[in-house]
Amino acid sequence: MVTALPPHKLARRAAAALVFGTLLSTAGAAFATPETSVRVLTEEYPPYNFTVDGKLTGLSTEVVQAVIKEVQKETPLKASFTSMPWARAYEIAQIEENVLIYSMNRAKHREQLFKWVGVVAPSDYYLYALKKRRLQVRKLDDAQTLQVGTVNQAIGEQYLLQRGFMLGRNLQSSAKYEQGYDKLKLGRIDLWIINELGAAQIARQAGDNPDELLEKVLFLPEVSAGNYLAFSPSTPDALVERFRKALETIKKNGTYEAIQKKWR
Repeated sequence: MVTALPPHKLARRAAAALVFGTLLSTAGAAFATPETSVRVLTEEYPPYNFTVDGKLTGLSTEVVQAVIKEVQKETPLKASFTSMPWARAYEIAQIEENVLIYSMNRAKHREQLFKWVGVVAPSDYYLYALKKRRLQVRKLDDAQTLQVGTVNQAIGEQYLLQRGFMLGRNLQSSAKYEQGYDKLKLGRIDLWIINELGAAQIARQAGDNPDELLEKVLFLPEVSAGNYLAFSPSTPDALVERFRKALETIKKNGTYEAIQKKWR
């Protein structure tokens, strides 16, 4: 026979159960992994990263999105993408925490400024001229007497500055690569520094045939190491490592190569 408990004992047990449940809930919340917010910055640089109908797309963008999706399988993560002029993105990515920046070339002078994740796309840089000009540039020094179009704080501009070129003398800096292309066609510059895929994409977007209009006059191997994904230096190492492993995963499972083929 079951003996009913007195009302005062029932009340004590109910109170104890409530306290125990509250402790479990509090403990669970304490051990739950908080969501990490990452600010993802890039520029308008087709075909790697560019905006169509208000949405970022492109070869590098799709790789970064695939990496984030892989990270999110194990880590609560919120990522917000923003396209802005490269010089601004480059500055923000050096001073704010949890900032991811792409597509960026890796170079010695940038090595300690960021925490590098890995290559998201190939990138072969050239000095381009209008084919009708028939310019002869056999070595970089030959371009010192010409006007070269660059993008502010981009790898091409930084490289040429290190090699003795000067803004206002033989370098004309713009905020976007498209502006440099316009200057080239208008005859305001003689050469345009950009990578192969970017030059072709920008020419096509302008309604031109790059094979008919543009000529590669000089290959620049020193800045052709590929487009990278990198974090701001104050970002926790653990988060950077998660992204490195995620990039390795999509390269092993075929996702990375499928994206590369889509945009070639």
